[in-house]
Amino acid sequence: MKRSLILTIIGKDEPGLVEMVATTLAKHHANWHQSNLSKLAGKFAGILVATLDEDHIQPLKKALAGLEARGLKVIVEDGLEEVADREGLAISLDLIGHDKPGIVSQISHTLAARGISVDRLETALVSGSMSGEELFKVEADLRVPADLDMDLLQDDLEAIAADLMVDISLNK
Repeated sequence: MKRSLILTIIGKDEPGLVEMVATTLAKHHANWHQSNLSKLAGKFAGILVATLDEDHIQPLKKALAGLEARGLKVIVEDGLEEVADREGLAISLDLIGHDKPGIVSQISHTLAARGISVDRLETALVSGSMSGEELFKVEADLRVPADLDMDLLQDDLEAIAADLMVDISLNK
């Protein structure tokens, strides 16, 4: 029976880290399915999903733990079996504005208060096209309850946008 594992990796950013993980997975008959890997603050970090037969899981976990001696920390979690499709409306949120502490906190608080789940969240500091100033950018895929009044959500987000002096848009 195939099982899913979720791997979180972090190590000093240097060539060969992805190859090290990929080779270890291949040697243990694991299939690399989905991942998001990035250089962050001088480290290389990410998360990935791999699937493999149950009888290969323990040897793979042992091999992945051994990568720490080579400078790569790997945390392994068992994935959930068959997850039901999430209900609700899929929308996206985009935000851009001057960077300041608390942006993600305020947005995530508002979303949670409305029962909205975050399926994906990406943030980055980017250079402004005209001024070259550093701007904070958010892209998020959200799952909104079917009965949520979208006008109320829009009002909530517009209030945050005005308070933080950022631009926020929702897209269906």
